[in-house]
Amino acid sequence: MAGSGKKAVKPVNRRSRRSAATSFDQWARETLAADTELAVQYLREVLERADEPEELLLGLRRIAEAQGMSRVAEAAGLSRENLYRSLSAAGNPRLSTLVAVLRVAGLKLSVRPAA
Repeated sequence: MAGSGKKAVKPVNRRSRRSAATSFDQWARETLAADTELAVQYLREVLERADEPEELLLGLRRIAEAQGMSRVAEAAGLSRENLYRSLSAAGNPRLSTLVAVLRVAGLKLSVRPAA
């Protein structure tokens, strides 16, 4: 093969390829942090489409991450670890925790008739 004139193909470095791409979670955090109205619409959609309570917790967690989890936890009077645990799929937060996180994010809890 040395004289065949074909060049050897270099293997693709997959690690550098992945680091250049933005994950959905990273994109969502950056986008939701920059636009409060979009965060409202996002959480409203999560509530409308959620079949399980865990989906609401994860949606609220994404908003808290966008605001900065440490900052939100401190302003809500919680530890960062407790806030992560509360807003996980297995979390079972108190209503006061949910209201505090929403308040810190500049949002309010409201109720309206089901469609």
